[in-house]
Amino acid sequence: MKAFVFLADGFEEIEAIAPIDIMRRADIEVTTISISNKNEVLGAHGITIIADNLFTEVDFSNSDLLFLPGGMPGTKNLDAHLDLKKLLQNQAERGKYIAAICAAPSILGKMGLLEGIEAICYPGYENLLLRAIISEKKIVKSDFILTANGAGVAVEFALRLVEELKGKALSESISTAICN
Repeated sequence: MKAFVFLADGFEEIEAIAPIDIMRRADIEVTTISISNKNEVLGAHGITIIADNLFTEVDFSNSDLLFLPGGMPGTKNLDAHLDLKKLLQNQAERGKYIAAICAAPSILGKMGLLEGIEAICYPGYENLLLRAIISEKKIVKSDFILTANGAGVAVEFALRLVEELKGKALSESISTAICN
């Protein structure tokens, strides 16, 4: 299983790091991707992460999951990256997993990828989930798209991603191991 986590300056650190950690515990091959021209990506709270690769260096054709952390201005920076949006569109057309948390589901909403399906986002961004069915849940799975409402559910969201990609038993095992 291959997952790609996209990092832009201003990303919410917990929303990126918790899923990276949990998925790696599940032996999912996680690659962090900087959408800028440098590997160092500065988070919204001053934590710098060194991404594994630049966007331009990677072949995404074998992706099982594309993951978008939220945060500001990270979400706006992701949203402005046209090649990332083309990649997301292609992933959706292939029916492969896309996950977004916090404000990042707004990117999918503006692209029309949430039309007619249930989704959630950080409170106040619902108007950008164009034609989606807005959920009250913290985590929502609709078809191949998973969305979550914010940093407070990052570990739970990551465990749900493991469940989708590698099964409930492994997800529950990791949850127990981390005292969740």
